[in-house]
Amino acid sequence: MIDYLKNIFVFEDLRRRFLYTLFMFAIYRLGSHIPIPGVDVVALEDFFKAMQGTLFNLYDIFSGGNLSRMTVFALGVMPYISASIMMQLLTVAIPELQRLAKEEGDYGRYKINEYTKYLTLFVAFVQSIGIAFWLQNQTSPRGFPVVPEAGFLFIFVSVMTLVAGTMFLVWMGERITEKGIGNGMSLLIFAGIVAGFPNAVISLVDRLRSGDLAPFAVAGAVVMVLLVIVGIVYIQEAERRIPVQYPRRVVGRQEYRGGSTYLPIKINPAGVIPIIFAQSLLIIPSSVLTFIQHPIAQVIYDAFNPTSIFYNFLYVMLIVFFTYFYTAVMINPVEVADNLRKGGAFIPGVRPGLETQKFLETVINRLVFVGALFLSVVAIIPLFISLQLNVPFYFGGTTALIVVGVALDTLKQVEANLITKKYKGYVRKRR
Repeated sequence: MIDYLKNIFVFEDLRRRFLYTLFMFAIYRLGSHIPIPGVDVVALEDFFKAMQGTLFNLYDIFSGGNLSRMTVFALGVMPYISASIMMQLLTVAIPELQRLAKEEGDYGRYKINEYTKYLTLFVAFVQSIGIAFWLQNQTSPRGFPVVPEAGFLFIFVSVMTLVAGTMFLVWMGERITEKGIGNGMSLLIFAGIVAGFPNAVISLVDRLRSGDLAPFAVAGAVVMVLLVIVGIVYIQEAERRIPVQYPRRVVGRQEYRGGSTYLPIKINPAGVIPIIFAQSLLIIPSSVLTFIQHPIAQVIYDAFNPTSIFYNFLYVMLIVFFTYFYTAVMINPVEVADNLRKGGAFIPGVRPGLETQKFLETVINRLVFVGALFLSVVAIIPLFISLQLNVPFYFGGTTALIVVGVALDTLKQVEANLITKKYKGYVRKRR
């Protein structure tokens, strides 16, 4: 890690990308301290303190604390994540979108990205209306209204502010992807979660000093986090290497030597995407039900509590679904088998063509099952352990998966850039 940071500052292009990413993070954190107009900040703080340990506390972690402070970035990038899920499902269902994705190349990706932004605008608009109406009806435990002057003007201003904040974050994420280091959207979620770590540690130390937490519970939480991190790194880096053989070929007067290599397939090809997708989908019904004052709605809302059996069962099912779905989007056994056949390559003991395709499908399905099972266990088990130890949600497996997963992906991109720069430098020296 230290060597990577040193090497980043050696090359001008990487140094510029790294500093650009930090600059975008600074803007993000600055906006995270600007509340939307018309909100009583003191009453809002008291109100969210009373909601510690509830579903909103978990959502607040993913928004980087913006939801509890009701800042201009309160919605975060979750509307964009939700819109991306919808677009990927629509791409599978609608032939025209499928054609754009597969046949149109860069133009097709540009059009799908454009449609995703329009859908993001719609999702953010709907969510911001719900938040505005809900917020103006809330009071702090001491009886002070969170919105002193509720009405149409507050709703209009807050909706426009929240929607603009989300679209600005989408723009920031694209700029980080283009000019910075790593995937911009994932890094914004990563930055939001990591920004809350110091406060979470300080709160943990204060509770330890006051006697609310036993030293054994804290030690257990630390061991749990370390084991989760080790497991995440191991599974995220693990891969199945399928041997591939290239025969000796003669094309015209040119002779190509045969050789052997391997086709790497990760145990969890989808990375942390299934966790982010599942979490963003589970936020939608809970957010809507919060604004419906009806006994049935309250019962359903209670079922979506992070500690409920129903919520966690649904969470696991969504993780498994998105693991398989996203892997199918990323790895197409038909295309891989066809490319191997065209290149004259084959897997030892497997006939080229249909049998290679079936073999790859079997291997991928088995690997994805292990990856989905691992994601589900890491996302669920630490939550119940932390509840038994009375440790906050911050030390759950979901946040660890996102933080470690995004950090690993970013380090790989930095490593790939460093290898490219060093290779170019080596070529120049040889010349």
